[in-house]
Amino acid sequence: MKTALVFGSTGLVGGNLLRLLIKDEKYKKIRVFLRSSTSKIDPKIEVVQTDFTKLENIKSEIKGDDCFFCIGTTRKKTPNKQDYINTEYNLPITIGKMCSDNNVQNFTYISSLGANPKTSNLYLKNKGMAEEELRKLNFKKFIVIRPSFLIGKRKAERLGEKIGIFAMRCISPILVGDLKKYKSINAEIVAKSMINISNSEIQGEVFEPPQLLEIGRE
Repeated sequence: MKTALVFGSTGLVGGNLLRLLIKDEKYKKIRVFLRSSTSKIDPKIEVVQTDFTKLENIKSEIKGDDCFFCIGTTRKKTPNKQDYINTEYNLPITIGKMCSDNNVQNFTYISSLGANPKTSNLYLKNKGMAEEELRKLNFKKFIVIRPSFLIGKRKAERLGEKIGIFAMRCISPILVGDLKKYKSINAEIVAKSMINISNSEIQGEVFEPPQLLEIGRE
């Protein structure tokens, strides 16, 4: 049985992932890294209170079989450019290196559709550069998840996301052929696909919505 490491368990994908891991008999322990301590919702969960500006303090806790990195932010929530870069680029690299040092076998990174280290879009550039750096590390399996617009039940509803969901529903019928990958995708499907890929012989490194839909429904 395996130990899962989860960063970003309070987000949309991370929350679904945590729920699925609790039910999955392949995992005996789930280490969740959070800024504040919280009551455990299941005996399998081990909460590691984490100061993300002092990760060296908890490096010894970053040990297990599969690491799932689901942390992300927006410019609205993190308006300071350097803080934004620290979260979107520096943080996954730092955690990835610690996982590699501690012989974590598999590392799954939630990136974004359109990630590109050479683009002028800061969000997609950070994701693309993070992918490149993580790829250099010594993992048995490195998995890049590039979802499109995520839908699902969030803890806090946002007006912009409601508008986005409505817009995606309107244009989805015309997204055919190569444009299919831009259709919105349910966060639970993404979470299921992350677990399935980590525990299978599925070949490949980068997974986009058409593949995620197929794998997440297995």
